[in-house]
Amino acid sequence: MWDFFCTFALIMSNHPDISFPRLREYLPYYRRNLAVAFPVMLTQLGAAIVGLADCIMVGHYSTTDLAAVSFANGIFFTFMVFAMGAVMGVTPLVGHAFVQHDDSRVSSLLQNGLWFTVLLGGVTTLVLAACVPLMPLMGQDPAVVTAARPYLVMRILSLLPFLLFCLQKQFLEGLGNTMVAMLICLGLNLLNILLNWVFIFGHWGAEPMGAYGAGLASLIATALMPVAFVIAIAAKPDWRRYLRLFSRTQRSRSLLRELADVGFPIGLQTTMETVLFTISFIMVGWISKEALAAHQVTNQVADFAFMLSLGVGSATTIRVSHQYGLGDLRAMRMAANASIHLVLLMNTLGAALMIGLRHYIPYLFTSDGQVVELASQLLIFAGLFQYADGLQCVGAGMLRGVTDVKAPMWITVVTYVFIALPLGYVLMFPAGLGAVGMWISFLVALILAAVAFHLRFRWLFKGK
Repeated sequence: MWDFFCTFALIMSNHPDISFPRLREYLPYYRRNLAVAFPVMLTQLGAAIVGLADCIMVGHYSTTDLAAVSFANGIFFTFMVFAMGAVMGVTPLVGHAFVQHDDSRVSSLLQNGLWFTVLLGGVTTLVLAACVPLMPLMGQDPAVVTAARPYLVMRILSLLPFLLFCLQKQFLEGLGNTMVAMLICLGLNLLNILLNWVFIFGHWGAEPMGAYGAGLASLIATALMPVAFVIAIAAKPDWRRYLRLFSRTQRSRSLLRELADVGFPIGLQTTMETVLFTISFIMVGWISKEALAAHQVTNQVADFAFMLSLGVGSATTIRVSHQYGLGDLRAMRMAANASIHLVLLMNTLGAALMIGLRHYIPYLFTSDGQVVELASQLLIFAGLFQYADGLQCVGAGMLRGVTDVKAPMWITVVTYVFIALPLGYVLMFPAGLGAVGMWISFLVALILAAVAFHLRFRWLFKGK
């Protein structure tokens, strides 16, 4: 089985020579990629666990509140993901400057990144706030809207602290450090889960709050994240020097434009996938609240598995950006190919678990028989697209590492918006497949995006 996936991975890679003994050359790259990826995986898994905990706890509180969390998060993540993606442009820019020992530019990127993040966060907060009074117009069950509104308000208040945390995380990833973010996230995610238990169900003297309690818990934990990161950066001399280099002269419009030029296409790229999922929540909600709850359960499980791919994708951006900054294109290709091998292996395990346990996983979230039955069907398709999801994530990471961000943006616009959404609607309603039809369209979109990203990377460095 491993030999089969290695063959497929090498076909997708930039090396036409498919020789299994040659895989021994990749062992150092596997180790380096995993050393960077593993903390990112734990960080992302920690965040996913909080999302799972929200759904599990809220789902056992009531199906209405579970649907409310799904609806509100669909709105919130549509805009939050753009802002978070825009901040991700910091990593390759810092990575290139770091390996070239340009401390002044690294410091300037951090300082201007702070201004960029505050401006971006302020605008995104205002846009999200404008969505709150529009929630009753989106065709959802009135009870779901009533429960979703206060939850969404809590999530909006947590946006700016979360983006500041993202900036600090992306900055340290550019320096090659992924451990600090892991430690901060794991600690505060545990706090978030504890506060969920207190606020959702009403413990330690608190009143039961349902979905609103989940939002309040997230706000408290998120607000502490950037504070913990500032303490971590200031405590390490090698990083503190970048803070000491801050000055008025480093406030640069040209750097802000550079951050926007790299970050906004990444933000739009990540937003396209989120838009696909967000609109899917609204469309599935037209069927029934049970279908929406099943869709949310399946999405949470798929997101949990995706965190492994996201960790490898983030490591790919870091490793590719460092090798590209040094001008070592062979090492850059090897690092990229090693990520392809790793993500295929991980996603094989994830798909097997998801499909094999599909009749049991939904019971973690709810005891509603209709929700469990539909979610068990959807998990088959969620398992199948793990391969395409992993490959598109690594492909995007490869392109971000060389700051090629505009082509992937347009690829995602075409595949996720102009292909997947119309296809999903046709399969759901005229074809009568319901929520299953939407998950088939997800699979098609991810396959198309994955192939396009990898072909783009091969074309960029063909003959070099």
